[in-house]
Parts: sequence; C-alpha cells; structure tokens
Amino acid sequence: MKEFVHLHLHTEYSLLDGMCRIGKVTQLAHKYGMKALAVTDHGTMAGVLKFYEESLRHGLKPIIGVEMYIAPESRFDQKYDSKKEAFFHITLLARNNQGYQNLLKLSTLSYIEGFYYKQRIDKEILAKYSEGLIALGGCLKGEASSYVLNGDMDKAAETVSLYQDIVGRDNFYLEVMDNKIPDQEKANRLLIELSGKTGAGLVATNDCHYLKKED
Repeated sequence: MKEFVHLHLHTEYSLLDGMCRIGKVTQLAHKYGMKALAVTDHGTMAGVLKFYEESLRHGLKPIIGVEMYIAPESRFDQKYDSKKEAFFHITLLARNNQGYQNLLKLSTLSYIEGFYYKQRIDKEILAKYSEGLIALGGCLKGEASSYVLNGDMDKAAETVSLYQDIVGRDNFYLEVMDNKIPDQEKANRLLIELSGKTGAGLVATNDCHYLKKED
C-alpha cells in the first residue's frame, strides 16, 4: 500500500475557510502514521513557522507551500467585473530553500502589486521566481480545471504547457481529488485525459479544510 501525504491543506491561517488547527492537524497526521505534511493556506504564509515547528515536534517532514491566487493575465489588471473572473488558484510547494525564498517573494508581491479582490500573482513573476518550486494545478478553481469544465480542452492544454515552461516539465502536476463533488468527478476524468495529452503528472490531493468529516 502506497503512503498518502496531504499536499493541499488549509489551516486556521486560511481565514474564514480553514478549520485545521496546526497543533491538532500535525498531531493527527502523526497518529495516522503519516511521514510528511504540507501547508498550503490561501494567499498567505503566516502560519508557516508554527507549522514547521509543530511538524518537527510530531515527527513529520514539513512541506512548505501556499495556495496562491493567480491573475488570468497581468497582476496589475483591475478590469474584471467579479471576483470569479479576477483570479484562478494554483498550489505552490517549496522543494528546497531557494523555493522557500521564492515563495516568500511571491507572497509579498501578491499583496504589494497584485491585490484586487485577493492578493494575486501572475505568470510573469511566477516565471521570475520559479526556481525551487513545484506547482500543482489546484482545485476546481484552478486554471486547467476551470477550462476543462467549460469544455475547452485546447485552452487547458495550452495552460499546462505554459506552466511546464515556467516551473519545468517535471515540476508541474495536475491535481485530482476524491471528494465526491460531481464537478470534481467530471474534472478528474478530463484532467486524466489532459495528463495523457500533455505529459503532465497527476497527483492525488484532498483540498483539506477540516480535521474530521463531522467538522
């Protein structure tokens, strides 16, 4: 049986959204026998230090990341009529110290330069600070997922190719999730097809916001 590691997880630092208290989620991951755990809060790295310390305390390898908001075109654009049009989601993970430094830079710039509804980056600065990063395609609000659900496989493939160029072909993955959401099940089938067309790897995530189902 292969081991599962959460690579898309939200803590209480995903304000008004994440319900996983860092101390409790690291403790529970250890209880379940997990060897590692990632943190990918929405648009912020505010909980990273606490997450790092608590992960080590519970014998876990901490994987530092963030689920960023990425503008469809330029981060300076403020032409969109709604929040839905103003950004996609993308999951970024640091694979080394350089990647961690670049996450800090991107996070800072998302507030200083890209804020419109949310703190946003764009492909331009992602390319500039891509060294040491692994990019995952995100949830249903990810760019590729949005396009495949709208029936535009060509645009989705073009998008995957762009991200492969930015972070490296071996450092971009499409996320598939088994969360029983009908749109997600449809997206999974199409993302698997997209993976075959583009050569992008697939990774199983769970967009974790809660410790337990009853939460």
